[in-house]
Amino acid sequence: MTVVTRRLWDIAHARAGDKGDSSILLLRTYPGEDFGTLVAVLTVARVAEHFQVPADAVSITPVPRLSALTLVVRGGLAGGVTRSPRVDPHGKTLSGHLLDLRVPWPVSDRHPDVEAS
Repeated sequence: MTVVTRRLWDIAHARAGDKGDSSILLLRTYPGEDFGTLVAVLTVARVAEHFQVPADAVSITPVPRLSALTLVVRGGLAGGVTRSPRVDPHGKTLSGHLLDLRVPWPVSDRHPDVEAS
C-alpha cells in the first residue's frame, strides 16, 4: 500500500474553544473523506508532538455520528483567558495550527494529485 503525507486542512476543518487552561478542538472530515482513516492516523502522540505538550495532556474522542474528533489539549493556554499574556488567550488560532499537521494517508483514486511521500 502506498502512503502519502497530507495536511489535515486537506481532509477536515476545525473549530476551537477553551475551558480554563484547556483548548478544545473539533476536527470534522470533509464529505467524501474517510473518517476511519482519520481516527487511525491522528494519534495522541502525533498531536502532542505537534502542540509540544506531553502526551498525557492530550485526549482524542471520536464522534462517529458527526464524522468528527474532539481533541482536548490541557495546559496549553498559559493559564486561561483571564491570566494569559498571549495575543490569543482563547486559543482560537490553535485550530489553524492543528490543520497544519501532516499525517500519513493511504493513496486513493479520489486524490490522484497528492504526491507520494
